Amino acid sequence: MLTLKVMIFLISTVVVGFISRKSLINFKSHGFFRFFAFEFIIILFLLNMNFWFISPFSFNQIISWILLISSAFYVIEGYRLLHTKGKADESRPDEHLYKFEKTTGLVTDGIYRYVRHPLYGSLFFLAWGILFKSVSIIVFFLTIGASISLTLTAKIEEKENCDYFGREYELYMRRTKMFIPYVW
Repeated sequence: MLTLKVMIFLISTVVVGFISRKSLINFKSHGFFRFFAFEFIIILFLLNMNFWFISPFSFNQIISWILLISSAFYVIEGYRLLHTKGKADESRPDEHLYKFEKTTGLVTDGIYRYVRHPLYGSLFFLAWGILFKSVSIIVFFLTIGASISLTLTAKIEEKENCDYFGREYELYMRRTKMFIPYVW
């Protein structure tokens, strides 16, 4: 089983590394730290994958599923709104951004009314949801690592957004939270 997990980790790392290749050569890009968040989450999943469905009605599992369902909602709703209202434009000069990230319209509707980074919030909830599958000190510190990586990713992206959208984004930052509505 360890060999299989190592193989999954290596293949996942190659895939995420290939997708992140533009960002990995630019330390100042938000994608640089996002790569490490994905790496932490892959390791978390591999460490806790054997506990996914054990004791389904235990406190930890219920908390885990609430976080995982929140993660799914965040990513689906966040991506949908970026796709439909973000006015992605390939001509936007930020070469390290993916096409769907090259928004030219600031999205402030739906989930974006409450949180600035629902896609990173999704990863945040995913990491913490995986933690609750089977809590251990190693898994806890990996979850903290993922959380720090996601926070750094969001902070750098906020600077990029302030540079692109200007004062409008600064005002948006004042009235929203980073990942969790009304909290953080």
